[in-house]
Amino acid sequence: MVEETLNRPCGGRYANVLEAVGNTPMVELPRVSPTPGVHIFAKLEGRNPTGSVKDRVAKAMIDAAEEEGAIRPGQTILEPTSGNTGISLAMICRRKDYPLKVVMPDNVTEERTQLLRMYGAEIVYSEGAKGSNGAVELALEMAEGDASYYMPYQYGNEANPRAHYDGTAPEILEELDQVAVFVGGLGTGGTLMGVGRRLKEHDSRTKIVAAEPMQGELVQGLRSLDDGFIPPIIDLDVLDRKIMVSNRDAILWTQRLLHDEGLFAGVSTGAIAAIAVRIAAELEEGNVVFIAPDDGWKYLSSGVYTKPIEELEGIESTVWW
Repeated sequence: MVEETLNRPCGGRYANVLEAVGNTPMVELPRVSPTPGVHIFAKLEGRNPTGSVKDRVAKAMIDAAEEEGAIRPGQTILEPTSGNTGISLAMICRRKDYPLKVVMPDNVTEERTQLLRMYGAEIVYSEGAKGSNGAVELALEMAEGDASYYMPYQYGNEANPRAHYDGTAPEILEELDQVAVFVGGLGTGGTLMGVGRRLKEHDSRTKIVAAEPMQGELVQGLRSLDDGFIPPIIDLDVLDRKIMVSNRDAILWTQRLLHDEGLFAGVSTGAIAAIAVRIAAELEEGNVVFIAPDDGWKYLSSGVYTKPIEELEGIESTVWW
């Protein structure tokens, strides 16, 4: 008897690299499930062209701007980022011949700076202690002072959640008839809003859970709403629960995913996985799906994958994602 294939192969033939965004694999993680009847799945967004879920968002925002006539050929794109959105935009802008300027905290990992420069983006650094909120503040000031910029502004752009409503969520539903719980990281809110709305339309019983950092902790591009900035695209009514996660737990679970499941993922994935497993322990049966926003390549210099947590430096002061 041939064992049933749970997931369709990731791949295909595309006209160019931009068309290869999406269609990411979903893998079950049986070794971390605390309950035999509960199946935990990670959707591996690191399989996108630049290695993160933000390829979906960046492509959707630029496509929408072009369709609406909001940007002209050769216009400079400006965007605040803690790394991944900037890298995604840099790839797309290189392909479409738009100059790109990103505003990014000065305490991100070196790999993200190198990738942005590799794609030709200009980097303006914001104060690292302010995290991604500081990058947003500075970028908004720059945009107000120079009307020549076009800022997609992922935090307030409806193309962000729409990318997940039209893409990520249908891909999940192609593989699973029933999703008991979906867990995403609370960053811009785009993934949670887009996937959450689509899954609830499919089955109103599906619970949408946000992994939220502790107030004041810079957890890899995730944000605590208590820090004072709620992205305009977030509708808290879509969420059934928000559960806090610490930097320490995020790193411990990043290491556990690698050791137990062989999953080489970014630290935000560890944060989200920690909450997914906690939720799974509350269920008797069902499917729990979480987003793995990126893989681990951008974090190698941090030592997260090779050092005990006691030996890691800058746990509380580094913007991981």
